[in-house]
Amino acid sequence: MKPAIQIKNLSFAYGSKQVLHDVSMDIPERQVTAFIGPSGCGKSTLLRCVNRINDRIPGAHLTAGSVLIHDIDINRRDIDLQELRRRIGMVFQKYNPFAKSIYENVAFSLRVAGHNKRAELDEVVEKALRSAALWDEVKDRLHASAFGLSGGQQQRLCIARAIANQPEILLMDEPCAALDPLATLKIEELICELKKQYTIVIVTHNMAQATRCSDQTAFMYLGKLIEMGPTMQIFENPKNPQTEAYVTGSFG
Repeated sequence: MKPAIQIKNLSFAYGSKQVLHDVSMDIPERQVTAFIGPSGCGKSTLLRCVNRINDRIPGAHLTAGSVLIHDIDINRRDIDLQELRRRIGMVFQKYNPFAKSIYENVAFSLRVAGHNKRAELDEVVEKALRSAALWDEVKDRLHASAFGLSGGQQQRLCIARAIANQPEILLMDEPCAALDPLATLKIEELICELKKQYTIVIVTHNMAQATRCSDQTAFMYLGKLIEMGPTMQIFENPKNPQTEAYVTGSFG
């Protein structure tokens, strides 16, 4: 199967500080790939290279290599960043609904794209909320403030907002870090369901979460990719001693 994302010899820096060093990996389509590793190892930086969110950070720049989405180099000068980010949804560590209603949070990206027909918006909002396993909980209060939802519901609303535009890829940066165990379980179940439609890349510090949710796992350390493979292999039979030390809790 051809990979959805190809990262080739990628090196990245914030100003003069090199944070990624010659990272190469293929991320398969419609699977969940987890990035694991200790804090500061470059996981989130690598994730943000996939939709060029790092471009917003002063001094951040690619120093070598490339990121290809379905064979297209996303760092080409003629790339439309708005279209790129439509194709690649993102969910952040801290749930961040807009100061709008539940309905308008999901409809926001469509309105920005010029879609304002009520019937079309109604259909997309319902479909996205159903996909995010939230519809039954909010269908009777769609026009209430999103801030009235629980933390776990707000994160699922952010997922609904991210998939409303039907992206090809969904990036998740520690999506459960601010949630309680029950809300975390619901998000993990949702991730396993969403991979039927989307290629998903998740950054997590939670080793158990990686084993429950992901098909592939990439272990990073000090800005380098140490090992990548099927999740069960990484956790049960890693090839690299550093990987084994990390997944068994010897450091990290």
